[in-house]
Order: sequence, then C-alpha cells, then structure tokens
Amino acid sequence: MSGHNASSTEDLLLEWLNGNAGFFYRSGSLLEKGASPYQQYEVWDTPQFGKLFRLDDCFMTSERDEFYYHENLIHVAAISHAAPRSALIIGGGDGGSAEELFKHPGLDRVVLVELDAKVIDIARQHLFAVHRGSLDDPRLEIRIEDGLRYVREVAPAVGERFDLIVLDLTDPVGPAEALYTQAFFSDCKALLNQGGALALHIGAPIFQPARVRQLVGRLRDSFACVSPYFLYIPLYGSLWGLACASDTLDPKTLSAEEVDRRLAARRIGDLQHYNGAVHCAQFALPTHLRRLLA
Repeated sequence: MSGHNASSTEDLLLEWLNGNAGFFYRSGSLLEKGASPYQQYEVWDTPQFGKLFRLDDCFMTSERDEFYYHENLIHVAAISHAAPRSALIIGGGDGGSAEELFKHPGLDRVVLVELDAKVIDIARQHLFAVHRGSLDDPRLEIRIEDGLRYVREVAPAVGERFDLIVLDLTDPVGPAEALYTQAFFSDCKALLNQGGALALHIGAPIFQPARVRQLVGRLRDSFACVSPYFLYIPLYGSLWGLACASDTLDPKTLSAEEVDRRLAARRIGDLQHYNGAVHCAQFALPTHLRRLLA
C-alpha cells in the first residue's frame, strides 16, 4: 500500500471471493440501505466507482464500471446472432443488460423477469447511468416474479420463444442457486428459437475454480456449443468468467473484422469495452484455464 493512506479501515466495503481472499473499496456516503423480502441492499456513492449497488454484501453494479460486465455479457452472443429480435433477461433489474440489448436495432421485444421489485426501484432512483432509461423503453416488458417459474411454466404455457436468453443473476447461492442447475439450463434451451443462445456469468476462475468448472460442465450437458470467455471486471475484484451456450451459434467462429463489420452495420457505436479484437481475445484461454475447463 505504499504511497497511500491505509490507516483507516472503518470506511471500507469488503467482499470475499472465497474463504481465503477478498477485496475492498472505500465506501464514501451511504445513499440507501434496507432489506427486501429476498435480500439486503445498499447503495453507496463511492470515490472509485460513483454510485454503487450491493446485495447481501456482494458488489452488483456501479455507474463507472458497469460496461465491463454488461457489454461483454450481452454483445458476445448478440453480435454472433445474425439478427436477434427478441430476448429474455432473468434478473437484470438494474437495467444494464436491457440497455445493451436495445443497441441492436432489430431487437423489438425484451422480457425482463426480476424476482425483487426493490432492485428495479433502486435502479430507477439511483442508477440511471447504468440503465439509461431502458427500464421505461416501450419494447421492455417487466415482470416481477420468480424466473424459475417463468421459464418452466409461464413462458411455455403461452408458446414464448426468444433469440437470446440472458441470466443476469447474483452468484449461485441463496435465491439464485436453482437458476444455475443443468435442469434450468435445459428449460432455458427449450425457450430458444432455432439459432438462439444463452448468456450468463460463471464466476471467478482463480478464486472459484470448482464453481466455474461445474457450471461449464452443466452447460455442456445441455448445449452442443459452450463458449466460456474471461475478462477482468474491476468491481468484482478479479478475472471473471462468462459463457455463451447454444446448439448452433458459436461466437468463436467470428473474426475481429466480422464483429466490427456487424457493429458498424447495426450502428452500435456507444461502447467502452467491447469491439472485434476484444471479442476474439476473450476466448484465448491461458493453459491453466484450458486445463480447468477440459
């Protein structure tokens, strides 16, 4: 900590990555704190990230770094799809995933299924820099209900199908645990149109290797083509894993030039992280990750 005042630890927000490692940021000022029926929530205005949102002592999103996560969660699958028109987001109540999806001009319907209405309230009040008004976009249908039930019962009952499904969830513990099972991945697959894809985050391979390996294995049991990719996400304190899963769509087959061509053709210019070179680079796995995922 040379060159920095490390004397005060009282105003730090801490998150554990596993039983032996964690990370922290200076908290700044508390804007809102409380408990919904499902989880504890906090909103801080921090020196590093601006407004920052936490659930159950875990960092969820911040206005200054949300683009690392949301751009790469959404665009790897969406740009690989020839012409996505419909999408389902499970979770994602901060609106960041919806905001990225709406950058694709052909996308005319997004259903967002969020368990906790309080998350959407917090986003509307504090996190405009994350959702940028997407929560009020007429193409967005917000449903406050259990994502598991929606995927298993509600959507199949009315014949719903989607080109993209995004699991924008908390970690696979507590309320979200059932949404990371192989059974749920298979239920999601049943709602995909031909050529559709599922996108999700799978955790920190350095600090949660068993989780990452297990989730990729479950995806491979459900989908023919599973493409894990990795990037550093500042708010999450680590290299982080995401994955695109499909029976037909393989984002690894796109060249950097083709990704950039599609971004230009769709007039998607408002990006801070994702581009053709990044798209390809995220699939270049170091040997230790190849072994982990073998």
